[in-house]
Amino acid sequence: MPSVKIPRKSTFVDMTPFVDVAFLILTFFIMATKFKPAEPVEIKTPNSVSTKDLPESDALQVSFDSTGRVFFAILSEKDPKIKYEVIKNMNTTRNLGLSETDMKNFVQTPAVGVPFSGLKQLLALPVDDQKNIRQPGVPLDTLGGELYYWIRDAVSAFTGKQLKYLIKGDNAAKYPAFKQVLNAFKKNDIFKFQMITMLEDTPTGSELDIIRKRQKSGGN
Repeated sequence: MPSVKIPRKSTFVDMTPFVDVAFLILTFFIMATKFKPAEPVEIKTPNSVSTKDLPESDALQVSFDSTGRVFFAILSEKDPKIKYEVIKNMNTTRNLGLSETDMKNFVQTPAVGVPFSGLKQLLALPVDDQKNIRQPGVPLDTLGGELYYWIRDAVSAFTGKQLKYLIKGDNAAKYPAFKQVLNAFKKNDIFKFQMITMLEDTPTGSELDIIRKRQKSGGN
């Protein structure tokens, strides 16, 4: 019997559609990803475990490094105009002499760590250049210092919204710096806040581990 010849089929696969899809997905993630703004100082927070996620908007954050320098930031991604209202009111009540350009730069500034007397000089710089300046920190005292006014005006700007309060302290910071930050909050009648820490995994099988798994699965 004559042998049957099986026709050979081409193994060529056109990868063009797959490459197009890959680039579309990559472009989507690049456009949709929100990069965390650079902070003016490195802060090494203590470790902890928690079931709560930190808010990315409608929050004010006070940070202090290992030397006690204090920085103030407003998180308002959903409504950037709030930051403008804060600095505009501050400019009026504290006679800061800021220009319109200075106040618009404040909206883009990640955090402020200078006294009122040095604020105009800081905001006169482009945001990318501000990171090269060593900010001395917001002045504090037993009554809250200038931080009290930052918190006060932020609370006023967020009237009608649920504002969250965050404190981020360096693990090597001394207690007096933390106490003075608390004084600024207390003077504004704020007694509840979240501490920002470095999250670590919960022990497997622990009560907190069970709660986290329930939250991820959508259970109660």
